[in-house]
Amino acid sequence: MTGLVICTALRIERRAVRRGLPASARDVRVVRTGLGPRRAARAAARLPEHAALAVTGFGGALDTGLRPGDVLVATEVRFGERVFPCVAARPIAERLALAGLATRTGPLFTSPRLVTGGERLRLAAAGVRAVDMETGPLAVVATGTPFVAVRVIVDTPAVPLLRPGTVRRVLIARSRLRRVAPVLVAWAHPPEVER
Repeated sequence: MTGLVICTALRIERRAVRRGLPASARDVRVVRTGLGPRRAARAAARLPEHAALAVTGFGGALDTGLRPGDVLVATEVRFGERVFPCVAARPIAERLALAGLATRTGPLFTSPRLVTGGERLRLAAAGVRAVDMETGPLAVVATGTPFVAVRVIVDTPAVPLLRPGTVRRVLIARSRLRRVAPVLVAWAHPPEVER
């Protein structure tokens, strides 16, 4: 059995996570799901048996309290009509903040497409802080397993995805993902307490 499975959608995300893994992370497997909920659901059905599951990568902010490069730790994942609580959000957020990352917490919504315009405003009014396209189907299979979702913000309402500067923001987010990886490993492999 694998200790920790870390899922990412994109090749650039997977590469960043792998480069951030500590040498001691031998029982960690990084899986690329592909983009979107359909591909994520197919990947979720093929995940190896694991003790903990983390989903990470890039995300889009819905509220003005998040900036490109910030890290959002999901307190819950909303997917369709379902809500999946993330009980490890607070300790993960604290560890990320100690690692020097600008970290926020809040609800994450998984959408089947890019969220723009009125839909962005509607979700923000419902308290959603950020969106992605993969976490929901993975949260479905995480029932009964320690689970966390961490997204590095690339775009915001003030700084849309397809605008000048996107490449620079993606490179910044990639460097943040490298720093997220060891925190996920430490969460899944807490040090043993001596008795």
